[in-house]
Amino acid sequence: MSDQFQSNVDDILAANRAYAERFPDGDLDVEPQRNLAVVACMDTRLDLYQILGLANGDAHIIRNAGGAITDDAIRSLALSQRALNTKEIVLVHHTNCGAGKITEDGFRADLLADVGVTPTWAAESFADPYDDVRQSIRRLELSPFVNSDYVSGFVYDVETGLLKSVE
Repeated sequence: MSDQFQSNVDDILAANRAYAERFPDGDLDVEPQRNLAVVACMDTRLDLYQILGLANGDAHIIRNAGGAITDDAIRSLALSQRALNTKEIVLVHHTNCGAGKITEDGFRADLLADVGVTPTWAAESFADPYDDVRQSIRRLELSPFVNSDYVSGFVYDVETGLLKSVE
């Protein structure tokens, strides 16, 4: 790996100009068409629009490392439900996740060694993505800020492209 970093900003701006030239007429509604919010891992292998058969405007997509149900994910879901009329929550975790390759203690020790302080937040590492989905569902059920009546959890297999439901 090269030590020289090259920013992507010029490429991003060029792509944006091309997109703006073919920008569609008409506005999408601020409320998701499917009344759906998705919480998923930030992994670049997950093209959630393709995996879930979504189009732009169909759902709120909330992503973070591991697809963890953190305070910030709950904040986003509460706003999504209360201000923008979403009803259903879908969780998408996946196999071979980077968050499953670390330990909480090891990650915190590395940060302490590198920067001299540990974070106030948890890394949310886990050993089994299915168990982690179950924990995430439970966190939603325990939160007073979100309606968890319609929550589904899945593990996406990065080798087959298939979703597996988590009960």
